[in-house]
Amino acid sequence: MYRIVTVNANGIRSAHKKGLLEWFLASDADVLCMQEVRAGADDVPAAWAEIPGYHAYFHPAEKKGYSGCALWCREEPREVRTGFGGEFDAEGRFVEADFGTHIVMSAYFPSGTSGDERQAAKYRFLDQFLDYVERRRAEGREIVFCGDVNIAHKEIDLKNWKGNMKNSGFLPEERAWMTKLLSEHDWRDVFRLLDPRPDQYTWWSQRGQARAKNVGWRIDYQIATPLLASCARATSIYKDEKFSDHAPLTVDYDLGALTAGGR
Repeated sequence: MYRIVTVNANGIRSAHKKGLLEWFLASDADVLCMQEVRAGADDVPAAWAEIPGYHAYFHPAEKKGYSGCALWCREEPREVRTGFGGEFDAEGRFVEADFGTHIVMSAYFPSGTSGDERQAAKYRFLDQFLDYVERRRAEGREIVFCGDVNIAHKEIDLKNWKGNMKNSGFLPEERAWMTKLLSEHDWRDVFRLLDPRPDQYTWWSQRGQARAKNVGWRIDYQIATPLLASCARATSIYKDEKFSDHAPLTVDYDLGALTAGGR
């Protein structure tokens, strides 16, 4: 099996102190996609800069201590891209590794919670990102993009959906974008293919007892082209330890099925 893990670290240095590296090494993952790294290759903890057996790639934000994406992989990619072009590349929100048979992307979508200006920026990001992944897909590529999308798609994807219908992350326009992505553009929400249960969340507010009470949101995804999604065999959200306000999301893929045309 080919294991992909995605996690928003809310600062790699903080997550490192809480044991994320030890968990990752024990997870036996082939690829780790990380968002909100808040560090570049020159200032991540040394243990993360050079993990034995893994290749590491970083897309830091120009602003220190802000945003940032990274990707670790066992197999050396044929090509790596940081940024997908445009205004958001300065914010460090995208790393792509091309392995030939498939492409893995680590993406950190903006949040609009700080006000109208950032919400408008989020909408621009959604449009630009969809345009990019559709262009890559038009090249005949099998793709999975992993990361913090900062959108809960349906009512099942957050506990207090009635109270959040006017809040960023569950706005009608954001949810409509997800619906368009999955329906009109025919991408797959891999977790939901494998786990239809309610109360499955990947982020909890730091306030109150949200995590203890499981009052959360599912905003971290692995979203794939149909053939690659059909190769998914198992998924899990790891909540036994707290590395950040997000939990790692794992999906196992049978890439033998991918190379065999999905059989």
